This record gives sequence, structure tokens and C-alpha cells, in this order.
Amino acid sequence: MDMKTYVTEGIHILEINGRFDASTVQPVATWLERTTSTPGARVLVNLTDTTFVDSTALATLVQALKRCQQMQGDLHLCGMRRPVHMIFELTRLDKAFNIFSDKEGALQAFAK
Repeated sequence: MDMKTYVTEGIHILEINGRFDASTVQPVATWLERTTSTPGARVLVNLTDTTFVDSTALATLVQALKRCQQMQGDLHLCGMRRPVHMIFELTRLDKAFNIFSDKEGALQAFAK
């Protein structure tokens, strides 16, 4: 797994490439904890190049979402491949997260 982080228009963006699972989750969890602990944080996790997520990865994203909401922030997901999206549907997490088909749509949603 590779991860890339950057900020665009005040939105913290994390791009995850490859498998996002128990063996690769730690750097993502650390970045998300630091970023979502900021009051009013706006965070976008781009999963366009993510090939697999497991329960540890899902738990990490849920914790980040809760922390972000507690800090009056917002966390969006975008760009899921069908197999990854199916995992979110099976776990019903597609109801908990704001999921967008692409990065542009997610960025526009922050402006609303």
C-alpha cells in the first residue's frame, strides 16, 4: 500500500493505493487521527486506486468519521472500485459515509 496526502482549498486529501488492510493500516490511522482531531477538519479519502479493504481498514475509517464529526468536521470518501464499494454495502457503511463517485464531486460537496 502507498498513501499520498496533500491539501487542496483547505481540504485534507488522502489517496490510498493498493490493499488497505491490517498489515498496512497504521500509517493511514496515524494520519487520520492527527487530521480529524483538528476542529472543523474537512477530509477526503480517495479510494480510486484501493484494491481491497478489510475490517481493520473499515474500523479505522469509522473511527475517523466519528472523531471528525465530534470536532464539527466532515469526512467524505470517493472513487471506490466495485469490489470495495460492495464491502461498504455489505457492512451497510455506505449509509454512514458520504460516498462520491469521483474526487471532483466530493470536493464540490464540501463547498455546499
